[in-house]
Amino acid sequence: MNLTLHVWRQEGPSVPGSFTQYEAHDINPHMSFLEMLDVVNERLIARKEEPIAFEHDCREGICGSCGMVVNGVPNGPKKAITVCQLHMRSFADGDEIFVEPWRAAAFPVIKDLIVDRGALDRIIQAGGYISARTGSAPDANATLIPKKIADEAMDAAACIGCGACVAACPNASAMLFTAAKVTHLGRLPQGQPERADRVTQMVTRADIEGFGYCTNHGACETACPKEISIDCIAQLNRDLVWGR
Repeated sequence: MNLTLHVWRQEGPSVPGSFTQYEAHDINPHMSFLEMLDVVNERLIARKEEPIAFEHDCREGICGSCGMVVNGVPNGPKKAITVCQLHMRSFADGDEIFVEPWRAAAFPVIKDLIVDRGALDRIIQAGGYISARTGSAPDANATLIPKKIADEAMDAAACIGCGACVAACPNASAMLFTAAKVTHLGRLPQGQPERADRVTQMVTRADIEGFGYCTNHGACETACPKEISIDCIAQLNRDLVWGR
């Protein structure tokens, strides 16, 4: 298949960027989107041109580092996947594809499609630690947790910190990410001692980092590759009121 790519090229956060057009010929429809970019980069390098900078690691939808906006949609047209799981058979021969980085003041562009998502790490750091004793594993039946609560905690813990929720939100809010991190500990017994301080510190840090406020558009839930529910945001708000 033959495609026309419009890729955002930018040298750094202080330099203006723009779209550059590339022709991607003879692309195998079974390639992943990142493999297609690899092929384009190999051809650019062969012509002694600067390759497109993009981030990746696991290529299995686990690390979340590959995030980018494809045709105006975070992670592309398919639901519940990351870009590394997006295959070229999702597009038609002759398609034009626009590829750009996450757009948020809290995610400055490092280069091309790579943004600095360190703000998400700092939100997690603000949450601190849990004081539950570590050491030998307790008996599995020693701490009784209702299945509903355990399921809610595990669903929230599935967050991979990709930032798609921020990119999809019209306010560039990181509330779904923050809520997932708050909920997966706040619903379990081990997370109770620091529960009130954790939610306050993490929400405060998100504000400091420059993320917008949540106004319940729900775009974050739609864009999330792990389908994390905005119910987590409701849980965060309850914890925030309780903690204060």
